[in-house]
Amino acid sequence: MDDLTARARIRDAAIGLWGERGIEGASIRDIAAAAGVSSGLVRHHFGSKEALRDACDEYAKERMAEVGDELSTAEGVSGLDPGSLHPRVFRLQIYLVRSMMDGSETATALFLGAVDTIEQWTTQYGIEPSDRRAYAAAMAAIKLSTFVFRDQISKAIGDDITSPEGYARIGQALLEVFTIPLLAPDQVEEIRKKGKR
Repeated sequence: MDDLTARARIRDAAIGLWGERGIEGASIRDIAAAAGVSSGLVRHHFGSKEALRDACDEYAKERMAEVGDELSTAEGVSGLDPGSLHPRVFRLQIYLVRSMMDGSETATALFLGAVDTIEQWTTQYGIEPSDRRAYAAAMAAIKLSTFVFRDQISKAIGDDITSPEGYARIGQALLEVFTIPLLAPDQVEEIRKKGKR
């Protein structure tokens, strides 16, 4: 049990540090110090920095898939309060976004999976964008950009989005971004016509 606990502490420390600093910004020694273990124990459990990164990517991917299942219902998306998700997912979302920026194939595959899911969802609910794939990619990117710009967004809204309250606020705002039309149908049609010229 001590070994398993140490392994989890190392993984969680790596997720926290790499999420904030990137893969090159935190060494095995930094992660060991944050986990309260020796560098040797990190190598004992994971072998190398790359193997630890792979383990973190896989763990984050699995946990986010579980959250996705929790949010999904037969009717679409559940009414779960976004603020209640914060403690479980915020660090993982930050980590996965940073991991994508650092070139992780696992994190990139997770993004592509999200795009696939959004694309399927638009088909299921009769949403007809002019370019379904680009629409799905844009939606996924908008959601992820919240974590890239978290410091700036926190300043803009006067509430730290790393807190459950701030996270719930920005979650509600994103919901409204996706559901409140900014343009009237005739304006949309006019813009589309101009784009085809």
